Amino acid sequence: MPAECTHLNHIKLTHTDNHVCEDCIKTGDTWVHLRLCLECGHVGCCDSSKNKHATRHYQATKHPLVRSIEPGESWVWCYADDLMVGELRGH
Repeated sequence: MPAECTHLNHIKLTHTDNHVCEDCIKTGDTWVHLRLCLECGHVGCCDSSKNKHATRHYQATKHPLVRSIEPGESWVWCYADDLMVGELRGH
């Protein structure tokens, strides 16, 4: 039986108009891709970025779900369950 995410009830929002990593901007760094925390709306850079702010946000807050906010991408990742949850359609 495939693993299933048990954290979907943590989704409070699915969209943002913020398309920068504020943490990188504060330090003058750049990022590769952006991830949106589906619990609080924090936008952080991905693990391919030097600072990995999205993962650091999860480690600090334990907010488990992020989605890609890259153009054309809508996948959702659960840090707590370490698995791809699926996609958010229409957002």
